[in-house]
Amino acid sequence: MKKNVILCTCILLLSALLLGFLQMLLVPKYMSVSRDGALIGEYYNERPDHDVLFIGDCEVYECFTPPTLWQEYGITSYVRGSAQQLIWQSYYLLEDALRYETPDVVVFNVLAVKYGEPQNEAYNRMTLDGMRWSGSKIDAIRASMTEEESFLSYVFPLLRFHSRWSELSGEDLQYLFHRDRVSHNGYLMQTAISPKTSDREGTPLADYTLPEIGFEYLEKMRLLCEEKGIELVLVKAPTNNWKYYWYDEWDAQIADYAREAGVDYYNFIPLADEIGLDWSTDTYDGGIHLNVYGAEKLTSYFGELLCREYGLESRADEAELQKLWSEKLAVYNEEKKRGN
Repeated sequence: MKKNVILCTCILLLSALLLGFLQMLLVPKYMSVSRDGALIGEYYNERPDHDVLFIGDCEVYECFTPPTLWQEYGITSYVRGSAQQLIWQSYYLLEDALRYETPDVVVFNVLAVKYGEPQNEAYNRMTLDGMRWSGSKIDAIRASMTEEESFLSYVFPLLRFHSRWSELSGEDLQYLFHRDRVSHNGYLMQTAISPKTSDREGTPLADYTLPEIGFEYLEKMRLLCEEKGIELVLVKAPTNNWKYYWYDEWDAQIADYAREAGVDYYNFIPLADEIGLDWSTDTYDGGIHLNVYGAEKLTSYFGELLCREYGLESRADEAELQKLWSEKLAVYNEEKKRGN
């Protein structure tokens, strides 16, 4: 009887280890392909001591460079961005981050307010799988799932990725037990140059009303920041390609909300010239996103605003931070020099 119990226990343990190994092998690694899928998980390896947290979609993780904020202003920051990050995901990522730290300022990019319902499982995975388990992650999954998804597949990703056998490569073995860092405090560097060649406007819409759920989560975000004594700042990155157009009607609704809620909102689209952006050199995809050269200009401009309007002071005289950011800047500058 005792031997049977031991045997069953060993079989269960071996089965659990095998399933765990298969899950680690089959889940996407996001190292050389779709690197933005690695961004959310990288946050937990950082020292949780940031003056500024950026929250949002690709318009934050490709437009704001924490190394620039440190080098020019002595401000520590992190970008908790991910591809097509929906506003409820932004809220729960902020809620999650505030378990570890309390920044002075939270910056949210408003593009995602245009989405009123779950969009795409692949993008959901790139945001949600990297989160540590907590009540915030559970709530984010429930708010984000499409009709075809199941909660259990997020608990056990093997259920979702069991058919990836045909896609496995050497990278899946190389990164079985570890991941390389792909970002610079959440900023995903792009060094290529592909000029913006068209000033075409977006296709007219039948209805410009932004979904109510977007404003509900904006308000939840505002209240959470207010509770923690954090300044919430809304921004719209200065990218406006016709394929991803920011309509004046949308902008007016965000501005109205900001005014009524008593928060600041900065639309950087009309400030592109003041920022110093050159659409022939400062974008890598025709004006949809900024490359590193444009992102540094925007970050430099925004850093001055953060110091002037929100009283952020340089921490460059803190020895531990000096050492940490000296190392970060060396890695950042090397990647920028090398290109990608």
